[in-house]
Amino acid sequence: MGKIIIYEHANFQGLSREFTTNIYDLKDADWNDIVSSVKVIGQPWVLYEHENYGGRFVVLEEGEHNFVGNVMNDKISSLQLITEDLHNPQITLYEHVDYRGKSRIIRQATNLAAGHHNDMMSSHKVQRGVWLLCENGDGSGIQYIARAHEHLPNYNAINFNDKLSFLRPLRPGCGC
Repeated sequence: MGKIIIYEHANFQGLSREFTTNIYDLKDADWNDIVSSVKVIGQPWVLYEHENYGGRFVVLEEGEHNFVGNVMNDKISSLQLITEDLHNPQITLYEHVDYRGKSRIIRQATNLAAGHHNDMMSSHKVQRGVWLLCENGDGSGIQYIARAHEHLPNYNAINFNDKLSFLRPLRPGCGC
């Protein structure tokens, strides 16, 4: 379903280690805070700054990632495989908390910053797929991962109310 190969240095240099299941704490594998580059085969992975899938994170989809970025370089402490079905994604966004007000169904990457719904949404229901929700139209800023069948009635719970500007579904890998 998915595999990740982590490397000690950028450009796939140094020691490497392969995982096919979630890693709650990379200290247990003697790999805490030394990941600099990554290869992902199949489903996407989420790399977290802290153990137990906490803190800042980066989502990596299938491919070779020769540098995990200045923010996350040598700061990764846990790994989580996305196991949900990523085909035919769909999320419904709502203008107000508790799924009230105007709603909008989204099925593909959408830059809300370029339209009428920028910084207006306050709740969502994910019908299918896994979605990356972003504060800014370029995908930066505060981010949140919304998973299949998740109903989030109030974005205040994640400090995200009226901040959503861009969202995209995670892409399934082929595992080639």
